[in-house]
Amino acid sequence: MKRLDELVRELPPELQQEVYDYAQFLHEKRAQPKRKGKLRLTWAGALREYRDRYTSLDLQRKALEWWSD
Repeated sequence: MKRLDELVRELPPELQQEVYDYAQFLHEKRAQPKRKGKLRLTWAGALREYRDRYTSLDLQRKALEWWSD
């Protein structure tokens, strides 16, 4: 199997530039710091009125149904 630099050297100049641009994109994407914010639970308790109507098993089955569609 050829090394990356050997493969790139065999490409025409315009494709070498594409490889360079893509590699630069990947590098910048990885170098960006991840956002670290606090988890907001503003939705907590929003479904309280449905507590007596549905069980967790009902919700799991419904979720599986939605995923299989």
